[in-house]
Formats: sequence, structure tokens, C-alpha cells
Amino acid sequence: MAGSTYGTIFRVTTWGESHGKGIGVVVDGCPAGLPLSEELIQPFLDRRKPGQSRFTTKRAESDSVAILSGVFEGKTTGTPISMVVFNQDQHSKDYSNIAELYRPGHADYGFDVKYGFRDYRGGGRSSGRETIGRVAAGAIAALLLEQLGVKVLAYSRSIGPVEMETFDEQEILNNKLYMPDAAAAERAAAYLEECMAHKDSSGGVVECIVKGMPAGVGEPVFDKLDARLGQAMFSIGAVKGVEIGDGFAAARAKGSENNDAFVMGEDGSIEKLTNHAGGILGGISDGSDIVIRAAFKPTPSIASPQSTVNRSGENVDLEIHGRHDPIIVPRAVVVVEAMTAITLVDELLMGMGSRLENVKNVWGN
Repeated sequence: MAGSTYGTIFRVTTWGESHGKGIGVVVDGCPAGLPLSEELIQPFLDRRKPGQSRFTTKRAESDSVAILSGVFEGKTTGTPISMVVFNQDQHSKDYSNIAELYRPGHADYGFDVKYGFRDYRGGGRSSGRETIGRVAAGAIAALLLEQLGVKVLAYSRSIGPVEMETFDEQEILNNKLYMPDAAAAERAAAYLEECMAHKDSSGGVVECIVKGMPAGVGEPVFDKLDARLGQAMFSIGAVKGVEIGDGFAAARAKGSENNDAFVMGEDGSIEKLTNHAGGILGGISDGSDIVIRAAFKPTPSIASPQSTVNRSGENVDLEIHGRHDPIIVPRAVVVVEAMTAITLVDELLMGMGSRLENVKNVWGN
């Protein structure tokens, strides 16, 4: 299977299956000297682990990370950083009834056609548990960005039809839905209770804001910064749409409404009066906040009866058992944050060679 590696200089390779012995990641290209420990990475993993509330799967996993290489005396060595989280609570028997069936909304059929084989225990590599490796790698990227004064912040913008109306950053960690609006979080929780009562699930939107990103990062053609971020978002399971800035709303606007006017700031820097572009113009960062939104489909594993087909080509009815999230969005917030951070670090490192003076600053006598 190809396609488990992301990045050019800051390269992230995830491995493992949902019901295998463990999930892990190898991060190559991280500069030496970055303070790093399991204690610094664990808070990121705690935000995506199961069992946080009644709106997440009851699978009991501590998701405790172990660093196997690439760190010495509390700092990165510049060599590959290998990390693992061992699985502790696999209930593979919960999936025995779907071994020969193709679950609606899942990758089962595509896997079978492509490989002639699939790991039906929780989806194998297509399971959301694969994102453990991304989050561990994203923690390293976020810590590196912190050294540069860049902050990546993601949160639930909407859950089903309930959208945030106010923004309070402190509120994001105060509720289990990771919404920056306490009142909206209460309404969203009520909506999810209704979905669960009807053995159904919900989708939603995760929004991510990047502050402190310098201008001039990204490439102008195939490797546009927004193109790379789009790839990063679409690589997350269940993402069906991505917006940068105004996104699809820009298609309904006039040029006079969509253009962001440039002005000189009080400190002599160039600023924008508005940010419809979402911090990226021509594939290159413009110095304003980068704004990304990822739309997640409803969790496909629902307890309601569904119609499907088995490997023998017969029409059958299906009822999915086991432990499943009624909504993916809250646990996906940190995954969006991680993939954004990974992409930005990779782009920053690649951009260091764009000017001769940058090379001279590092290697000149």
C-alpha cells in the first residue's frame, strides 16, 4: 500500500491498524534541538482519544504515546522520530457479522476491489484510529511552530444544523464538543441526543485559524499553500469539503466585495483591511490569519437497519453493532489542527531556500 507518507522535508509516515497491536508514526526532517518529550505530546492525543463524553465511542483507550527514537536528553536529535501507541481495548468480535458485507458509507467495497482483501475489524488502515499517528506528528509540528511565534487553533464551527454565533477561545476546552460558543454547544448536544435516540449520526464543520504565519510561504503553481492544505484536509477520513477564507461564498460575491484592500500598518508593515482570501493569495501566505474549514460527513456506522450487498453479490440487511461515535467532529478538531501544523512546518522548511540571502545566512562565512 502506497500513500502513507506526507510531506517533502518534514515527512510523516503513519502505520498500524485499528485492531492491530498498535498505531504509530515516523517523523523525519525535524530539526535538531527542539525540546520534546512524551509529556509534551500526550495532551494532543488526549484531545482525540475515545471515551471523552457520551458523544464519542466507549472504546477504552489511554492512547499513551511512547517515543522510541530521535530524542536524547529532552531534545530532538535531527534523526527520525518514531512513536507508538499500543492498542488496549480491541473488540474484534463486534465486527464478525460484517466480515462478508460492505458497510454503507465505508471504504469496505473500494478496499476489496483494489486489494482483493480487507481488514474488517474497524476498517484497518481506513479507521479513524489511524489519525493517532497524525496527531502525534502534529504535536511536534505545533511545538516547532510555537518556536516561530505561529499558533494553530481549531474548533467545532458547526454540528449538524447548529452553528456557533459567538467566539470565546477559552470556551473551546470547556465543553466536550470543542465549540467556542457555550450556548451553541448546549444546542448541539441536544441535537446529538436526538440523533442518538433515532440511532443516527451527525456531521459538522471544523474551522482552523493560523495566527502569526509570515508572508511569502508557499509555491505559486502546483504546490500552492492552499492546495497543500486542501490535500492535508482531504486526507483525513470523512472530510467531504474544504474552504479557505470565504470559500464557496466568494463565488457569490463581486470583485469589489471579495478583494482585500492593502494598507500600511502603524508598525510600518503591510496589512489587509479584510481577509476574504483567508490569508493566502496566489498560493502564497500574505501575512494575515490563515482560515481553513473542513466539512465532515456523518459517522457512517449507525445502529439503524441499512440495506447493502455481501461479497457473494446478494442484497442483505445490515445492523452495525459495536462502539461508534455518533459524530466525528469533536475528536477530529485536533486532527485538523495537526495536519495544518504539519503542512505549515513542511512549507516553512521548503521555503528557506527561496532566496540566496537565506542560504547565505545559514551557510555563508
